[in-house]
Amino acid sequence: MGSTGVGDASIREEVKRFIVDNFLFGDSEGFDENASFLESGVIDSTGILELVTFLEETYQIRVEDEELVPENLGSIDAVTRYLTRKRNGGSAG
Repeated sequence: MGSTGVGDASIREEVKRFIVDNFLFGDSEGFDENASFLESGVIDSTGILELVTFLEETYQIRVEDEELVPENLGSIDAVTRYLTRKRNGGSAG
């Protein structure tokens, strides 16, 4: 699952798979991909750190402290946008 040639759809699917497998125990029924992870109770603050570790290892990026905000990591959509910006060299925070 490297970052070479990975498009938005692939990023989205990899992030969704990670969330479902690690926080929903493989059960995606009723999971709203657009909902806030924290507000919907899918991920707590510890889970966000697990998500960050997954993103850093999978996509070979560094998530800076100032980037740990809901706008970047709050939902599957937000993570997909964040990774796309980050990998394209744009400002992610």
